[in-house]
Amino acid sequence: MSQSQTNILKGFSKLSKLEKLDLVVKHYFSDSDAAKKLFKKFWHVDSSLQQTIDEFSENSITNFLFPMGVVPNVLLNGEIFCVPMVIEESSVVAASARSANFWLSRGGFHSQVISTTKVGQVHFIWSGDSNKLKIFFELVKDQLIDSTKYLTANMVKRGGGMTSLHLVDRTSDEPGYYQLHVEFETCDAMGANFINSILEQLAKSLKNLIATQTVFNDKEKELQIIMAILSNYTPTCLVRSWVECNISELEDPSLGMSSIEFSEKFARAIRISKIDISRATTHNKGIFNGVDAVVVATGNDYRAVEACGHAYACRDGKYRGLTDVSIENGKFRFSIEIPLAIGTVGGLTSLHPLSKLSLDLLNRPSANDLMKIIATMGLAQNFAAIRSLVTSGIQKGHMKMHLMNILNHLESSELEREKAKKYFENEVISFTAVREFISTLRNYE
Repeated sequence: MSQSQTNILKGFSKLSKLEKLDLVVKHYFSDSDAAKKLFKKFWHVDSSLQQTIDEFSENSITNFLFPMGVVPNVLLNGEIFCVPMVIEESSVVAASARSANFWLSRGGFHSQVISTTKVGQVHFIWSGDSNKLKIFFELVKDQLIDSTKYLTANMVKRGGGMTSLHLVDRTSDEPGYYQLHVEFETCDAMGANFINSILEQLAKSLKNLIATQTVFNDKEKELQIIMAILSNYTPTCLVRSWVECNISELEDPSLGMSSIEFSEKFARAIRISKIDISRATTHNKGIFNGVDAVVVATGNDYRAVEACGHAYACRDGKYRGLTDVSIENGKFRFSIEIPLAIGTVGGLTSLHPLSKLSLDLLNRPSANDLMKIIATMGLAQNFAAIRSLVTSGIQKGHMKMHLMNILNHLESSELEREKAKKYFENEVISFTAVREFISTLRNYE
């Protein structure tokens, strides 16, 4: 038997958490006692809280901690926010805070929700005359909608529900392939379970209706449901955030150039993100540094948000940066338009204690208001990044923040840290340079 086969862990999911941990460290670590001790070090001392955390996932053996920071003084639509961000990259929080302070005296950020429509699809295969199916669909459309009313009743009471239902013919792409394309309003919920339940009911109802209709022959009655699932591409669940001021108000000694030159370089950098895919990818990654950090802090799904955002970035067939800039009549305007399907009730937002605290910190926003906050932090992060890139360069600020990570890696003392921070105020920071500096201190001592 090979070594890889001896590491097969049978019946793993049925074991207790401690049994799972024991098995993992026994099979995969040479020093199983040390590994087990470190894994257990991150278990929460509150057993009830730990049980709650364990239930968020499967086969849990420990917790993986990320820092939660805040960006104070975010002026958005005339209101000051202190925005929570969960991210392991300190420069992101620092840059967002600098942007917030920069725009605090220049009118702050502005934001508006454009639309909040979410999408789901039933994908199915049907063999027959497409016109016949289209006519039949229009005849039974109301019956299909009625079959879901027991699922939509509570959402309708809150002002949401299913808003449209269409048959889409995709047979030119795949033989016999059709979709039910469904649109939803889910109010303050992200609505994934709500949407998927309705889609599965629609699939069942459509299949049953076709199977019992005498207008179809035996072959036509054999409708095959491929899948019923929400789409994370929600281009009509859209929010826009922006900042604007007179170009003269951009004047800042730290820029090292006039406000006119800065605004023109800034605008060119944005245009480059529309032209070059290599730059566009990094440009948008920076935006999602800000977006994801708030999405995670509030218990939302950053994978869904990112997938949708990147798809939206190439909606015209070419992948482009998500922010825009205009310079007209002496005014500078910087903006982002981004799809965000998020919620403030249900799911992890209601279960994770820190997600609940994050929403409390934001004064319990509606889903629409949270969309505005998240988009704004993406814009703030992008402004800080582009500002650095076109002036001092990204590494000056980034590496100063990274200095602490290097010092932690080198297990430096508090005194060594203080000396290193002072020394590298005006020196190029690199791992090698910091290591040599710390080594010199230690040898000297």
